[in-house]
Amino acid sequence: MNNNKPNLSFWQIWNMCFGFLGIQFGFALQNGNVSRIFQTLGANVDDIPILWIAAPLTGLIVQPIIGFWSDKTWGKLGRRRPFFLYGAILTTLSLFIMPNSPTLWIAAGMLWIMDASINVTMEPFRALVGDNLNKKQRATGYAMQSFFIGVGAVVASALPWMMTNWFDIANTAAAGQIPDSVKYSFYFGAVILFAAVGWTIVTTKEYSPEQLAAFNEQEQTTANNASLAVINFNKGAVVFTLLGLFVLGLVTFMSLEKELYLLSAGLVSFGVIQFIASLLQAKNRTVGGFYQVIHDVFTMPETMKQLAWVQFFSWFALFAMWIYTTSAVTSFHYGSSDTSSVAYNNGADWVGVLFAAYNGFAALAALCIPFIVKKIGIQWAHCFNLILGALGLASFIVIPDPQLLIWPMIGIGFAWASILSLPYAMLSTSVPSHKMGVFMGIFNFFIVIPQLLAASILGLILRHFFDNQPIYALLLGALSLVFAAIAVLRVKQS
Repeated sequence: MNNNKPNLSFWQIWNMCFGFLGIQFGFALQNGNVSRIFQTLGANVDDIPILWIAAPLTGLIVQPIIGFWSDKTWGKLGRRRPFFLYGAILTTLSLFIMPNSPTLWIAAGMLWIMDASINVTMEPFRALVGDNLNKKQRATGYAMQSFFIGVGAVVASALPWMMTNWFDIANTAAAGQIPDSVKYSFYFGAVILFAAVGWTIVTTKEYSPEQLAAFNEQEQTTANNASLAVINFNKGAVVFTLLGLFVLGLVTFMSLEKELYLLSAGLVSFGVIQFIASLLQAKNRTVGGFYQVIHDVFTMPETMKQLAWVQFFSWFALFAMWIYTTSAVTSFHYGSSDTSSVAYNNGADWVGVLFAAYNGFAALAALCIPFIVKKIGIQWAHCFNLILGALGLASFIVIPDPQLLIWPMIGIGFAWASILSLPYAMLSTSVPSHKMGVFMGIFNFFIVIPQLLAASILGLILRHFFDNQPIYALLLGALSLVFAAIAVLRVKQS
């Protein structure tokens, strides 16, 4: 598959991936500052996971849709690039608006819009590597994306700290007000995002549908002649709907934590989706995007199913880190949960530096990963990097000096770079190229589902088992990375 695609030069791959520098500006500013914005606007620590639900939920909905549409799109800008442009415009506007949110619920709504906009741009970038690069160069392409993700996030994560220490912009404000250091960071990030994505749009060409069909002639012939397999959706529809209603009953009548309503809604929704797919199949209305995406979920390649477990445990850990590191470091290492205090804001700024550090190490790791893969193979390389990340997260609880937390960022950086590249390299060789976009979107399910689960249960676990101490969320994340490392060794590549 794709053996006839020519090798691209270093600079062609560079230009193709450069837009990820801008995407990561938006992503890193979101990850490093949204919890701070929520707390500043009045959110309690145990409310933060449910407020973050917008981010994974929008990815769950948006990415497979965008993947399906981009597989079918061809216009003046090509196949994937129109989505780069639309998403960049929306994300830029969102970055200007987010830090000016006057209330908590407006901020939560803006997170929803901002994350959806980032997803519109990001998902086709993943598919573009599969479109433009042959099998041998794909690992390099995804590693290059990881490099730009690291570089972009280094600057973006540290921006509030830089604004305060380099440009003397205030990092504190009156109660309920977002500090100017955060606001100006978002404004600067918006400009960089649009410029970087624009660079890729201008400098990168895409293969036409005819060229892609020629490169994949045998696969395309098989695809054209294939018919969709009949699937029994009814059993899953009944099981998931009843299970979701059962959870809903438990939460309601036993007055359990409100976050479990999210788990119930997710189970019922998946049951309803299968029921709709069953009706469409019975009426032979199987050409629409909704049915084809659901069908592909149930007929995904075996390698993709095995990689799903790797992604599940990896992203559960990452989500725990993103939503709890600020509250963990400010409370455990700086001894303050008062968002208007100097100690809290110094700690929150330091978390930005830590996030910049792990992304910086990720940029360096991205340069090393292709060599590690050549030495020990792609699965053992990913396993090794995930274990490094687990050790980094676990060490937060045993390192009392916040300045020394820079060192665990090395392991977390290697894990982050690996998570952003190697699973996609393994996946891209196991899915049909004419469905690269939609399968990349479906693969995002296994990023989103663990984040939804984390939002549902992490707060509950901390309240009932760890005296509501957020530092233990990082320890749970470390354990989850160990499970991911074990799972990747069980993947059988095609």
